[in-house]
Amino acid sequence: MEAAVSPRPRRPRPKVVTLTDAAAARVKEIMAKADKPYVGLRVGVKNGGCAGQEYVFEYAEEKGPIDEVVEDKGVIILIEPKAVLFLIGTEIDYEVTKLSSKFVFHNPNETDACGCGESVTIQPAAEVQD
Repeated sequence: MEAAVSPRPRRPRPKVVTLTDAAAARVKEIMAKADKPYVGLRVGVKNGGCAGQEYVFEYAEEKGPIDEVVEDKGVIILIEPKAVLFLIGTEIDYEVTKLSSKFVFHNPNETDACGCGESVTIQPAAEVQD
């Protein structure tokens, strides 16, 4: 009689994106002032800008059927399915300087950025094998 082999325990799946404390606080502040209730914040990537791609950041009225859902520091982030591989490992921060305040994406998959900082070139992350 053979002994039953138990399946290997799966490690927790890493979050596609994370927020700094400053970004989470700012998102909560913005969401609290929104003109209607939203389920969270939608993050994606679109073609555009001089470097080829731009980050998209907008209110999410509902969760799409295949959206990646990330909860971090009390904030719900919905990630467009086509953007997941471009955003893996990204940290979203909120920076305030004397002249501006803005969300900043620290993305290890960026390979280039334009001089004004409004667009980037991103390569999809390599698939991780278990």
